[in-house]
Order: sequence, then C-alpha cells, then structure tokens
Amino acid sequence: MKVLIADDEPLARERLARLVSALPGYTALPEMAANGQEALELVEKLHPDTVLLDIRMPGMDGLQAAARLCEMPDAPAVVFCTAHGEYALEAFAVSAVGYLLKPVRSEDLAEALGKAQRLNRMQLASLGRAGIASETQQARSHISARTRKGVELVPIEDVLYFIADHKYVTLRHTNGELLLDEPLKALEDEFGEQFVRIHRNALVARDRIGRLQRTSMGHFHLHLRDLPEETLTVSRRHVPGLRKLMEQL
Repeated sequence: MKVLIADDEPLARERLARLVSALPGYTALPEMAANGQEALELVEKLHPDTVLLDIRMPGMDGLQAAARLCEMPDAPAVVFCTAHGEYALEAFAVSAVGYLLKPVRSEDLAEALGKAQRLNRMQLASLGRAGIASETQQARSHISARTRKGVELVPIEDVLYFIADHKYVTLRHTNGELLLDEPLKALEDEFGEQFVRIHRNALVARDRIGRLQRTSMGHFHLHLRDLPEETLTVSRRHVPGLRKLMEQL
C-alpha cells in the first residue's frame, strides 16, 4: 500500500515516513509534498493509495487539497495528521477516513491506515459531514467521534445502540463506547431504517434485538442478540411497537 505524505515541516514528514515504513505492508513514497498543491500534483503522478495530509500548510492547505481530491475519479483515501483538533468537522466534510493528532503514535497510524485500506470508494463517498446526513440525505456509513486518538470512525453496522444522557449521546458498539455530540432525534431521523426507539433516550439496532422480558416489578427489559450481558430498559409506550417489530424479524 503506497502512502504519500504531505506536511510543510520537513521533520514531521521524515517522522511520518519512518512510522509508515515500519508498518508491514505499507510503503512511504520517497517524494513528499510541502503543501496542498504539491500533494495534488504527486497524487496525479504517483497514484498513492492513501495520503497523510497536514491541515495548516502555506498556499493550498490540507482541507482545500482534500476537497480537490474528492473530485478525482480514483481518489486516494485521506488521513489528516495535524496538531489542531478543531478541524474535525471540516475534515469529514471532505471524506477523510482518519484524523490523527500530532505527535502521531505508531499504533494509531496503523489503525487509521488499516481503515483506509478497508474502506471502498462507495463508503468514502457516503461518509459525508460529521454529525449530519449528506446533502443527498443518504445516511452515513460510519459515525465519527473525537477521542484521545483524534477522531474515530465506527461502521454503522457495528453500532448496538445509542443512549442519550443530558447533552451527549453514548454510542455502544461491538468494541466499546464513544461519546457523540449529536441529538438522538437527528440520529433517529438519519438511521430510522436500521434502529428502533425503545425509550425516550434509547435507539437500538434492529438486527441486535433478542428477546423482551417483563420483570416481577412490571418493567420491560430488552436482551440483545448474541450479547446476553447487554439489556436495555423499554418504556411502556414503546412495548407494543417493539413487540410488533419482533414478530416481523
């Protein structure tokens, strides 16, 4: 997998090249870019699989370059490597598949490159802007959330449920949890075909629904399929709709 590095700081380029070269299966291209325009020219010339792109660069910055890359018929995947965390929303508006904060750690880089390698062009096109559906109203294929690593992407098919708590929403997925700064209602509007509301503060993936149990106190709990340790409270008003859905599954 060929990786192009674009950063205006020579030491940063050299460090990223060493990190990439130390990972099996990845090759850091010897020609590197110092700004967005050079990155575009090298992409046309070298056809890399992935571009590691800084954001703040002289002339054409990384966000502008990524927007231009989106227009290419065989665009490489873009992973931003930046010292600035405030550009995450703009980064995913131009279909970035990763957002790493400097100093980039080897394990985080390996994870981001692995995601870039797995995502196909159709998935890249559907990532859209973080926090909202794309302009064509097509639901995102991934949910993005800021973590200590930068920004993490979770495939929507790996999401078990969303739980709202005050102004944040917890996304529970097959490998852990993330905090989202998105309203539960917006998530329901976007992913209503894949999730069902079981409580005023909870959406559950339809394909994860197991069995519904009524307790001795008259409360209803939903057991998730293949995850017996995961149970969620179902409000009385949503029990009839949930039962009807379960009959159809």
